[in-house]
Amino acid sequence: MKIAPAPTATPAVPVDDQRNLYYALVKTRRFDERCRRLFKQGRFPGTYFSAVGQEATTVGPTYGLTMRDVITTSHREIGAAITKGMPLVAILRQIYARADSPDKGHSHPCHFGYPAVNLFTPASTVAAQTVVGTGMALAFKMRREPHVVLNFFGEGATARGAFHEALNFAGVHDLPIVFICENNLWAESVPAHLTSRIERFSDRAKAYGFPGVTVDGNDLLLTHTTAREAIVRARAGKGPTLIECLTYRWYGHSEIDPANYRDAQEVEYWTARDPVARFEQHLDSEGIMTRAEREALIARVDAEIEEAIQQAESSPFAPPEEALNDVYSFSPAETFPTRDAGSGARGIR
Repeated sequence: MKIAPAPTATPAVPVDDQRNLYYALVKTRRFDERCRRLFKQGRFPGTYFSAVGQEATTVGPTYGLTMRDVITTSHREIGAAITKGMPLVAILRQIYARADSPDKGHSHPCHFGYPAVNLFTPASTVAAQTVVGTGMALAFKMRREPHVVLNFFGEGATARGAFHEALNFAGVHDLPIVFICENNLWAESVPAHLTSRIERFSDRAKAYGFPGVTVDGNDLLLTHTTAREAIVRARAGKGPTLIECLTYRWYGHSEIDPANYRDAQEVEYWTARDPVARFEQHLDSEGIMTRAEREALIARVDAEIEEAIQQAESSPFAPPEEALNDVYSFSPAETFPTRDAGSGARGIR
């Protein structure tokens, strides 16, 4: 069990931003927990990948991005989707695989993508988003556009070849991308110490010539300010940064995983470091938000969630033939012409 770094001094963040960060944090937590209950009630099929416990790793870095900045993720970054501005009803329609979801019900329930806010739909292949995000960062540089890419992945992805190819390319070309490793200690059911011999995954940045830093991923203000510094650096043309956020998912890899391979003491250690409770204590101690204000905000969030559920559940399912739309198709005979006896042309049969 890796222990989170010792608490650091509270970074300077304007009060209004702290209130907005709390709104995004609470919205993510309560919506995530609600989605878990919806699945257990049989309201949608498949499974659900909860991020409860690690919200600060996505909300903090994403808050403050411009609309043109790009986010590339895997399946557990619901906090990034919410903070970047994807409507709750669009997320739910994706989870419910309804016809009016962003991808018309084609993809996995937790593959959140929303072009309107430049949230790119993830692939199921682990670490594939590092390559896609790097390509987008290259495009920004070639076009001389002042935008950045935030690329999220788990610590298990750092053992994949695609991850190393992407970071090497981004480092060589000083691309405007921030790599954010959400180290929740488990790659599905495989503990981090069985996938790497290094203590800190941020050390991998040294091999590619750009900064790497490890932070307490359950400290909302720290993840926000650390990412903000890296984003400023990327916009200035000074290249990528790798940020490792130490955190923990409270539940299994998905809702069909009881996670009984984990030690109860480990779970207790991390749940005691709940990022939501920690930030609420900070708001109280600094006099930024009263308890009554927090309760009113939570009530408003819950009302937003219930309205989104009603809208999503009233949406229709796509007809079966929709699965044939928006996919590639080709004829092998057209792509690989067979040998023509008269012309001697080469082909493949």
